[in-house]
Amino acid sequence: MKLSNKGRYAVRALFDIAFFNDGKPTQVKDIAERQDIPPRFLEQIFQDLKRAGVVGSKRGPQGGYSLLRTPEEVSIGDVLRITEGPVSLCEEDAQDGKRAGQSARQVTEAAFDDLSTQIQKCFDGVTLADLCARAEQQGVRRPGAHRYVYMI
Repeated sequence: MKLSNKGRYAVRALFDIAFFNDGKPTQVKDIAERQDIPPRFLEQIFQDLKRAGVVGSKRGPQGGYSLLRTPEEVSIGDVLRITEGPVSLCEEDAQDGKRAGQSARQVTEAAFDDLSTQIQKCFDGVTLADLCARAEQQGVRRPGAHRYVYMI
């Protein structure tokens, strides 16, 4: 299983807003530059996130996209469900139990269903706030975080 760029970029973009701008309006061009995401693709991703109520937008020179929820309230699982859909390791037609040998297939599909649930819990267990804390621990610098004090 591999996530698409859409899901990965959405998580990176929301982390960027939370970490570099404390959830306040951030322009797409700034996020795209810092996160190395194509701006046009990022606009499409933000439309999905906006429809889902995760971000809001504001026009103008001080505008951009901002978080509508706190970083503690937005999990990676939330973002991936919006952009990728539900995590599922099961086949689409696994519920069709009318064929011979289906009981053996149900055993493996039930195991894959349990694994899907566990993976979803892992994604839900990590929030944007957790990513921000990780960035702090790894020494990622925020613009303007270190100001020099000159004494004469």
